[in-house]
Amino acid sequence: MHIVPKFVLSLTLAGSCLAAQADALQIRSMAASCAGCHGTNGVAQPGMESLAGKPKDDLLTKMQDFKSGKKPATLMNQLAKGYSDEQIVQLAIYFSALKK
Repeated sequence: MHIVPKFVLSLTLAGSCLAAQADALQIRSMAASCAGCHGTNGVAQPGMESLAGKPKDDLLTKMQDFKSGKKPATLMNQLAKGYSDEQIVQLAIYFSALKK
C-alpha cells in the first residue's frame, strides 16, 4: 500500500524538476538575446552596460522603466515591451546571479 504513494510522490518530484529545468533553459535563452549589446553572460564590452552581478531590483526597475517609456532609449524601450512582467523579473534574477 505504501509503494503507490511513494511512486506518485516520485513522479511529482520528477515532473517538478523537469519543469524547473525547462524554465531555466527558457530564461537562459531569453538572456542570450541580450548578449549582442550586454555581452556574453552579461559582461559587456566597454561602452555598453554590463548586467552581470547588478542588483536585481536595479535591473528590474530599469527594465520596467524602459517598458513603460519612463526611461527613453533607442532600442531597449522597444525590446522591453516584448517581455511580460514575469519574464522581466526572471531576467533580473538571472543576470543578478551572474558573476561580474
